[in-house]
Amino acid sequence: MTTAPTRRRQALVLALAVLGVASLGACTAGSGPDGSRPGSSAGPADPADRADLRRFYGQKLAWKPCGDHLCASLTVPMDYARPGDGRTFVLPVAKAATAVPGKRVGSVVLNPGGPGERGVRLIEDGGADAMGPGVRERFDVVSFDPRGVGESRPALTCTPAGSADTAPDDDASSPPLVPRTDAERADALADARATADGCRKASGPLLAHVGTVDAARDLDVLRAALGDRRLTYVGWSYGTSLGTSYAEQFPRRVRAMVLDGAVDPSLDWRRRTLGQAAGFRDAVEEYAASCADVVGDGCPGATPEEIRGLIDRLVERTRREPLPVDDAAYGLDAAAVVSALSLSMYTPEDQWAALSEALREADGGDGTKLAALASGEEEPPDAESESGTEPDTGTDAETDDASGAESDGGTEPSEPGGTVPEDNSEAALIAINCLDVPHPRDPQAYWDALAPAEEAAGVYGTTGVTGELVCKDWPAGPQRPHRVSAAGVPPVLVVGTAGDPATPYAEAVSLARQFPGGMLLSFEAPGHTGYGRNPCVDRKVEEYLIRLAKVRPGTACTP
Repeated sequence: MTTAPTRRRQALVLALAVLGVASLGACTAGSGPDGSRPGSSAGPADPADRADLRRFYGQKLAWKPCGDHLCASLTVPMDYARPGDGRTFVLPVAKAATAVPGKRVGSVVLNPGGPGERGVRLIEDGGADAMGPGVRERFDVVSFDPRGVGESRPALTCTPAGSADTAPDDDASSPPLVPRTDAERADALADARATADGCRKASGPLLAHVGTVDAARDLDVLRAALGDRRLTYVGWSYGTSLGTSYAEQFPRRVRAMVLDGAVDPSLDWRRRTLGQAAGFRDAVEEYAASCADVVGDGCPGATPEEIRGLIDRLVERTRREPLPVDDAAYGLDAAAVVSALSLSMYTPEDQWAALSEALREADGGDGTKLAALASGEEEPPDAESESGTEPDTGTDAETDDASGAESDGGTEPSEPGGTVPEDNSEAALIAINCLDVPHPRDPQAYWDALAPAEEAAGVYGTTGVTGELVCKDWPAGPQRPHRVSAAGVPPVLVVGTAGDPATPYAEAVSLARQFPGGMLLSFEAPGHTGYGRNPCVDRKVEEYLIRLAKVRPGTACTP
């Protein structure tokens, strides 16, 4: 189980993990590489022509074998405004080379989402093999760990040097799903502040430099290092924010771009939080209604009404007293129940059977399996990593060194002052989310959002709002909610899944409309994202990647 100083802090991080995926829509309204606005009529100057960036853009990746793929490292400036100050990030890059070199068109770069997910692990786990043979014959499949993430050096951490996790207090009360009293709200603020303070103490020098705008600039340095004149890109979930930022800053360097599980950059933190919370509520309702079609006799109730009743009963029971969890110092509380339900809505075909079993056991008094689902430590049965879903946030014990190749782009990176865990996705999620999305400083703004959130989405809404408190005192980035500005970009393909809880379908519709010539491919199914989960979606996406085939308005795929 995940350890945490208190049950309240565990609940805060779990809530942010659920809501953080789609909280990044306000990212990309900053200045371009030369200080101009992205997509402005004047157009940004080519950063490769800047003398102080030439050594980064002139890198040649030194590939070496790493298991069944190739790996290298890419050096990028920590601060693009001061690229000559000697501070850098070294990013690991992984490549599955084209199966038919004679047909090679170029590279397709993947981002699995998060923020905080490791692109290198996507390649290590066979993500390239999940793509169709037409793509594999024509493209090297490439991914990388973004700045601050995974094996990036330096990497983000929220654990200050010399500190250790505090053992949970068995006498501490579980955090309320809706903080109503002054004391409950003071506790929620204190726990959010403690989390933010830990991040600042451990990673302070990095926090201003891990935003999506800078990550998109890194993506352009990678494009150049790969030898591609224009970028072919697939991004899932948060990866759509990264792709959107790239398209705004470098619209004429896009060859093809697939954005699956779209984040709408025009929404502010509150509208996005409430919209996504409603998406998770609706997804849990769909689970109750459709469990028998997916799980069969393994459902935790014979009818949708019985399943809904079990869930409601379990939430109320754990509000009063946590359920026991094997080999854990704390039990399963109501916040963890909500997180387990939410995190099990991403791939119904893989997750609902495990959720059903966990709910049955929790209803019988054992919270162990549901707690594992809440922490993300238990994979669905027989599930394999696919390119169409975000990989689990855990890491293998040891992997091939994906950053061992030499890079001549800059000096050695400077490490933060904290202890970097084996899996730093939690720290990256917080740091990138809080930097990218403007949040109000006044706590009253969050309390004012609770009632609308509860009305719109019940406990999914209130936990979403309180999960955003960690960003209240975060250093502000330059981004603001805005509509896409990417004049000159070729047609971008947006994939929207009708029942997507994490990135609601309405955001895909909106994003496709914001891109000039944007195309929308709908997937009429529950779950998060579509590419890699459905043959029809796969075919349309890959025809676009290979031949730049357009998708007609109104095109939809069904399971």
